[in-house]
Amino acid sequence: MSHVNPAPGRPALVSRRSFLAVSAAAAALGVSGCATSGSGGTTTLRFYEQKTEVIEYFGKLLRRFEKEQPGIRVVHDTTVAIAPQFVRGEPADVGCFNNNLELARYIKRGVLTDLSDLPSAARIRTDISDLTDQYATFPGRTSVLPYSLAAAGVIYNKRIFDELQLPVPETWSQFVDVCEELQRAGITPIYATDRDTWTLWQGLFDYSVGSLIDTGSFFRKMKELGTEVGPDAEVSFEKDFAVPMERAKTISTFFNPDHAVRSYADGNLAFGKGEAAMYFQGPWALSQIALVDPDLPIGTFALPVSEDPADRKARVNIDLGLWIPTQSRHQDEARELVEFLMRPDIIEAYNNDNLAYSTTEGAPPQQDERVAGLQPYIDDAAFYQGAGTFVPNSIPLGNYLQAAIRSGNFEAMLRKLDADWRRVAGRGATV
Repeated sequence: MSHVNPAPGRPALVSRRSFLAVSAAAAALGVSGCATSGSGGTTTLRFYEQKTEVIEYFGKLLRRFEKEQPGIRVVHDTTVAIAPQFVRGEPADVGCFNNNLELARYIKRGVLTDLSDLPSAARIRTDISDLTDQYATFPGRTSVLPYSLAAAGVIYNKRIFDELQLPVPETWSQFVDVCEELQRAGITPIYATDRDTWTLWQGLFDYSVGSLIDTGSFFRKMKELGTEVGPDAEVSFEKDFAVPMERAKTISTFFNPDHAVRSYADGNLAFGKGEAAMYFQGPWALSQIALVDPDLPIGTFALPVSEDPADRKARVNIDLGLWIPTQSRHQDEARELVEFLMRPDIIEAYNNDNLAYSTTEGAPPQQDERVAGLQPYIDDAAFYQGAGTFVPNSIPLGNYLQAAIRSGNFEAMLRKLDADWRRVAGRGATV
């Protein structure tokens, strides 16, 4: 894959003449609201991005964009929810948001524009854009441009592994052996934080499933089956997730004894203090761990759940995607902002700084050694979107996992998931 150079001298998508014509037309129509044109010929865009840890980062990018495009001012909208904006008919002109089931609702309704003709759209890796399509598509449109790919695996303490001369496990049997060796040495193998249920489905559940089940294909069939899901159907939780949940049950026996009452913050603190050898978290936890011990030697590997090392895959999610609502009254300026954010120097710097992976062809590898162990899986597209991300919020997966870990009865949890899926499908919700 060739590296795509920045294009500082590229022509702007909007000429000054067309920009003024659009502004004048908007003014003549009395357009107001989310995007306005001032008396000085300045267009105001609203950019929606509410990922707390990068608000300041994007704020600086927007100021840089304004300097390069003096006719455009950008307001950074960091409110919590996008739904009220669409309900009021005033969505932001450009959105930057997790690509998930919530965004899928807008894609399916056709309220996001087609971005396929943007130059940057041609640089998106096909295997990554395929991930976007697993949630929803609208015929004939590229509704979202994937911007940032986050990869998660097993974070491990290299110092502990080195002191006990433990290998990074490549098979399920090796992983269990490593956990048992840690226990014999008096070290907690895996730190878990059941109090924050999202950490259970994002880690234990997703990791146990992803390398054994093709999650995209599985949930596509589940949607097709709808109310027909069950043990005798082509696919079901009870049938297809039985082996993965056997793995999850075994893994949970290696948790810290007080896992039921520990929170995400507790986990970051404990792992940073070296109180456990492994931690099922994504790169977002690393900055918090570094606050405890910036010199802690950390690595990441994909959890092996079969006896074939080639089956290992990394759990990924499109942490941010760019989109433009059809209701934006400044489509050309909004597209100009998207193209600015997608410039190789901009997108690659963002993903490198945030321990993520670029979505474009020819992007350089992630250099941070804490997550470099997952780079080969990204290069080979050996990744999956977490099964938990396909489960609607109306199904309390995290709570079910809490109960299953406590009781050891994962089979009952899977039957409940099938029943809930039928219930949600029966009332026509998002499944």
